[in-house]
Amino acid sequence: MAKKMMSYSIALGGISLGAFLLAGLGNAMDQPDTKLYPYAPSLLRYQKSSAEFTPPGTCAGCHPQQYKEWRGSMHAMAFTDPVYQGELNKAVKAVGHDIARQCEGCHTPAGVVTGEIKGSGVSGLSDVAVSGVSCDMCHSVSGHSGWETPYHQPENGSLILSPGKDTAAGPILTKYGPNKPTEECGGGFHECVEQPLHTKSELCANCHQVNHFETHTPLESTYREWKDGPYAVKGIGCQDCHMVDFNTFVRSADTFKKPERGEFRHYFNGANFLLYALAEQAAKKAGDAELAKDVHEKYAMAVARLQAAADLEVTPVYRDKRLAEIKVRVKNVRAGHNLPTSLTNVRQLWLEMTVTDQNGKVVMTTGTVNKKGELPKEARLFNSEGMEKGFHFAVNPWEVIAFARHDSIPPKGYKDVYYGVPVGSGKGSLAIEVKLRYRQADQDLAHALLGAVPKDIDLAATYGLTAMPDLPIVDMVSKSVKLQPVL
Repeated sequence: MAKKMMSYSIALGGISLGAFLLAGLGNAMDQPDTKLYPYAPSLLRYQKSSAEFTPPGTCAGCHPQQYKEWRGSMHAMAFTDPVYQGELNKAVKAVGHDIARQCEGCHTPAGVVTGEIKGSGVSGLSDVAVSGVSCDMCHSVSGHSGWETPYHQPENGSLILSPGKDTAAGPILTKYGPNKPTEECGGGFHECVEQPLHTKSELCANCHQVNHFETHTPLESTYREWKDGPYAVKGIGCQDCHMVDFNTFVRSADTFKKPERGEFRHYFNGANFLLYALAEQAAKKAGDAELAKDVHEKYAMAVARLQAAADLEVTPVYRDKRLAEIKVRVKNVRAGHNLPTSLTNVRQLWLEMTVTDQNGKVVMTTGTVNKKGELPKEARLFNSEGMEKGFHFAVNPWEVIAFARHDSIPPKGYKDVYYGVPVGSGKGSLAIEVKLRYRQADQDLAHALLGAVPKDIDLAATYGLTAMPDLPIVDMVSKSVKLQPVL
């Protein structure tokens, strides 16, 4: 690759890489019982029978719309995501496959319980394993064991997978869903069972609440952020925002009105626009125009959701009639979890501000990315900083056992930032432009992961990448105001 890569490890996927064991740490909680959890550190449980998992292409025969919505989604790409594969490869080398299995349990549940997955790489795997979180992964969930985990809440893949059962007449496939089945449900291919869990955030929580394996301290707290916030109080769950189109998402967030049955979609759309961008390039490279168009639409939806999630208020602070500071309030107006969420010590959400005088001269700027894609050290970031067992800064998931700083913004909440501003002679007005900008990670970190993909993933052949790309940045909100330096 053309650009020099630094040795880091992070997680960028919509379903991020999980927690890892760090040898020598004392236990913060009891360890999982391996009789209950034979795939530990993944907390998957498998009710094995002769009934096998069903490839998503088979499901498409009777459910073409749902398949089209899922194809090209974050769930569909959960295992093949090159960023995830790069991190998995680094993790296996650093701490071993037995520990990295925790990540695999959420990125390819069937691949773990069937024993197909032996580490990073995508070659030689079945359609079921390589398809990540496919139709049968969610619709084979008969329950969860969240209250039995060391955290006593859903965590680290604590799902119970039951794709079917054995009978005297042979194996029968069983599929679980949110609605009461009709007599025709399954068309003789599988039986249908109503499972209320599929309407609740606790289904999603099993893979979107990720804790360090040994200490069980949270690394990704998306579920807890939701559970402790107003959306949970108002009865709006994960599915009500992430399994609907953009307009329905906005309505759910603004009015707390739950979607109707016919409004749900299998988009699983969130903020991971980077993976959509890579997937679109891969589809074009493969000559699949239909998939490229579909993924581009999902990319646009992800960007639109980001831009609808936040707002800014810019307010002057005067002392003795002179402009002393500018207060910028960053508001989380539509995300049902913190902003940002997932691995908050990796995400980058920050303010960029430029102040110009009446002559157009820039008198102050902060938060501007340089030509190398680097943020200035003084940039006001809304994220977190991880620390390792010695309480020093750490970013690797297998090292982070706690956080030294948390500055993400809670649902319907806000954070205030104050900037001192030079007013000069006080003549004329000052033009203030403030942007809230987002990218999924530091550029060097992303490059390090893409550069660490296993040998069976050819970035040039699959994605057309012959050099490391600049990581895309989304301007979530932009506000311009004019202020008088002296009243």
